[in-house]
Amino acid sequence: MQLLVSPSSIEEARSSLSADIIDVKKPSEGSLGANFPWVIQEIKKIAGKKPVSAAIGDNEYKPGTAALSAYGAAHAGADFIKVGLMFDGTDRARDVIEAVTTAVKREFPEKYVVIAAYSDFQRMGTISPFAISRLVADAGADVAMIDTGIKDGKSTFAFMDEEALTRFVEQNRDLGLQTALAGSLKFEDLDALKRINPEIIGVRGMVCGGDRTATIRIELVEKAMKMLV
Repeated sequence: MQLLVSPSSIEEARSSLSADIIDVKKPSEGSLGANFPWVIQEIKKIAGKKPVSAAIGDNEYKPGTAALSAYGAAHAGADFIKVGLMFDGTDRARDVIEAVTTAVKREFPEKYVVIAAYSDFQRMGTISPFAISRLVADAGADVAMIDTGIKDGKSTFAFMDEEALTRFVEQNRDLGLQTALAGSLKFEDLDALKRINPEIIGVRGMVCGGDRTATIRIELVEKAMKMLV
């Protein structure tokens, strides 16, 4: 299981280098808020051989916009390109997933496309995570992800229990996909996450001392890494 940490700036990226994956996003613009391409480029330089992920937004149903954003993130140097589906409907989700995957894979087949749905989908009126796995696999994307869409301190575990998250991981593995789990995760969630065993867990608030609007702390990133061993 790999630890993905989400810095919002070049300074924070320097504090995140002990993580397995450095994820570039802009928390002030949403759960999967997109940062600037030049920030992705600079963080890629800092990360060296370590993989860099880039969020491209909590997307409405705009396949062209999502595809262009994904293409830009890939060109800026991201190894993982991550898009959130902030809408409902299987057909619409298919359109966006296929558009994003094509935009990345036509030129960069080695890069990973990450498709995220939200654990709090019922209160948001968005697509269920369980509905995206087949669409992600059929499009040739790589990772199905769960995050929280509304950042009000409630974690993914407030909306989906360990059994449901384990089913999601198993469903993805059966389809040849990796799984990423995120969403206001806490240190006390790590034991359950190790049992669930996704390929990736994504954190920010955990390594900011509990407040995702605060600053990432080196010692908390290191603590999380040690707890996952």
